[in-house]
Amino acid sequence: MYYFLSNLSFLDISYSTAIAPKMLVNFLASRKIISFYGCALQIFFFACFADAECLVLAAMAYDRYTAICNPLLYPTLMSRRLCISLIVLAYFSGGMTSLVHVSLTFRLPFCGSNVVNHFFCDIPPLLALSCADTHINELLLFILCGSIQASTFMVIFVSYFCILMTVLSIKSSGGRSKTFSTCASHLLAVTLFYGTLLFMYLRPTTSYSPETDKVVAVFYTVVFPMFNPIIYSFRNKDVKNALKNLCGKKCIFKLIGI
Repeated sequence: MYYFLSNLSFLDISYSTAIAPKMLVNFLASRKIISFYGCALQIFFFACFADAECLVLAAMAYDRYTAICNPLLYPTLMSRRLCISLIVLAYFSGGMTSLVHVSLTFRLPFCGSNVVNHFFCDIPPLLALSCADTHINELLLFILCGSIQASTFMVIFVSYFCILMTVLSIKSSGGRSKTFSTCASHLLAVTLFYGTLLFMYLRPTTSYSPETDKVVAVFYTVVFPMFNPIIYSFRNKDVKNALKNLCGKKCIFKLIGI
């Protein structure tokens, strides 16, 4: 679990770093610009890490399913080799799909406005600027993003369905609560991440609203990656004890006038 969590943290940091620094610079700059190749790199890294995160979240769901539904076989089913293979597959798949998107998007002619109606380079706003037919790009965007999100979502759904059946078979209410609580953090992270991605990329192009998309994009590029460490840390006893000690020290400082 901690191996997957470390990779999830790395992906959160990576795809936020691909967006946030340039976004903050543009907020302060009078000319909000980005180079052609800088835009391509931003899309590549963001799409690569976002797609990889979908696969890592699915691997984490399978890990929880194995731990709860097959605890005696857990060391065998979730071997070190399998864990490494799942992570390598996640990065490789994310990189390949991202490369396809970037290659097809930046082969289009942009002969009109060069103003991207977004706070970072994303595929839908760029397709809107092209003066060529973008139906193939839109179709591939839907197929590739849809296949990754749909397949990983099905893995997560089936895993949690099996977990739910196992939890309901536990006779004691305390045992059910304790078992299911081990999945609560991951389930919340999945809900936040997939909810925004499905809203952004699996809609028909006629329903795109630039202003709404900007608000939603802020959440899945900046806000949710900051939430994940908080979500997962609340279950960690060491983190809880550190927070209690910190709060206790603050109370003491307040009493003695510091």
